[in-house]
Amino acid sequence: MSARLASFFSAAVVLGVVVIAGGVSLAAAPELDYEVFKVHVEPVFLKKREGIARCYQCHVEANNAFSLQRLDPGQTGWSDAQSRLNYEMSSRLVIPGDSANSRMLIHPLAPEAGGDLFHSGGRQFKSQDDPDWLAWEDWVNGQ
Repeated sequence: MSARLASFFSAAVVLGVVVIAGGVSLAAAPELDYEVFKVHVEPVFLKKREGIARCYQCHVEANNAFSLQRLDPGQTGWSDAQSRLNYEMSSRLVIPGDSANSRMLIHPLAPEAGGDLFHSGGRQFKSQDDPDWLAWEDWVNGQ
């Protein structure tokens, strides 16, 4: 065996030991499920919480990092085509399998619960125990 090939195998073995010893997981990130989004995540955008605006009020066709589709006149929910666009927008703001670093989950969360320091729409979630926040977390984590 050549010295170069032996060096390669040695490096591979060392890397394997480091990965195993370090507990590093090489599992693929979960897939984001559109149906779960539509049933459990998207309705939260329209939910009224005491003392703060609905997500929809500030984010409808917004010119910022998160923009929701405008509801058709007289509608109380989005069409499937609109929901797909909301799903695509939301998917850009999450890291599948990593709710702790997913912008969509930490931005509207109270700072004392691990959220951002500022969210002009108020604190949609006072804690990570909020059932709606947990629904979002489940979606991000593929559950």
